Amino acid sequence: MNYLKNTYYFDYESEVIQQLIVAYKDDAMSHKDKAINLYNKVRDHWKYAPYNISFSKENYKASIIAQKKSGNCVEKSILLIACLRAVGIPARLHLGKVKNHIAVERLIEKFGSNELTPHGMVNVYLNSKWLKLSPAFNASLCEKFNVAPLVFDGEHHSFLQSYNNEGNLFMEYTDDYGHFEDVPLDFMKKNIKEHYPHIFDVDENMTEFKL
Repeated sequence: MNYLKNTYYFDYESEVIQQLIVAYKDDAMSHKDKAINLYNKVRDHWKYAPYNISFSKENYKASIIAQKKSGNCVEKSILLIACLRAVGIPARLHLGKVKNHIAVERLIEKFGSNELTPHGMVNVYLNSKWLKLSPAFNASLCEKFNVAPLVFDGEHHSFLQSYNNEGNLFMEYTDDYGHFEDVPLDFMKKNIKEHYPHIFDVDENMTEFKL
C-alpha cells in the first residue's frame, strides 16, 4: 500500500493544494506539528455541511474540495489526507457509520434516520503508529451544540465525541468499514443507496443531491 501517493482524488500535486501546504514545507517543523496544524486548518476553515451528497468523481478531488467553503465528513477527510501526503506524512481514508443523538431533527427529516453513513475520518501514520482523527466538526459548530471540539495532539486518537458538555450522549460509531488507500466511490454509492433508498425515489441516476 502506498499512503503517500498522489492520486486522482488525493491530487496534492495540484496548485491549489500546494498553496494550502506551503507554510508546512518547513523542514524544521516535525511531522507531528505539521499534522496538528493541518488538522486544525481543515477542521475549522471548512465548515461541516452534511446535506449535500455527490456521486460525481470530480467533487471528491481534494483540489475541488479546497475551493469550497464547506464540506461533509468524507470531503474534509479527503482534503486533510491530501495535505498530509503532500508534506510526506502517510495518511488514508477510514469509513464507518455513526449515530447522532443531539440536534437530529433535520437529519431525520432529510435522511429518514439519525445515522450517517459512510462517515469519513482520517488515519495518519505518526511515530510508528496509525492514529484515527476526524476533522469534520468545526469549532464554531461544536460551540453551537455545546460539544467540545476534537483536539488532535499528534499522539492519541481523536475521532469520536461521545458526549456533549452536559454529559448527554452525542455520537456513537455503529459500524466500521475499514480503511482505504484511495477513495472507494463505488462502495460509497452502494452504501448510500442501501441506507437512504428514499433519496433515489425521483431519479436513481442523479449524481447530485442537495437535501
